[in-house]
Amino acid sequence: MSQRDGFGSGFVIGSIVGGVIGGVLGALLTNRSQPEESVEERFIEPGEQMPFSTEENMEVARHNLEAKIAQLNSAIDDVRQQLETVNSNSSEQD
Repeated sequence: MSQRDGFGSGFVIGSIVGGVIGGVLGALLTNRSQPEESVEERFIEPGEQMPFSTEENMEVARHNLEAKIAQLNSAIDDVRQQLETVNSNSSEQD
């Protein structure tokens, strides 16, 4: 019986201590394993300004802008094709 008397409280304390240690170790290892974010990968929130103090930063911003413009043009082309398909189907039914 003496072995079972402290089992419940020991189990609860062990679970709490293990959870805390595991959480701290997990947070530390996660921070170490993530590579540093480059300027290109950094997400800029709306209204946030990126400091353009060097030509490299300006080039990165220009590249990102060109990529977004290409993405927008692709989306516009997709919508245009869908609308043409819808318009041609509706004219055939009339």
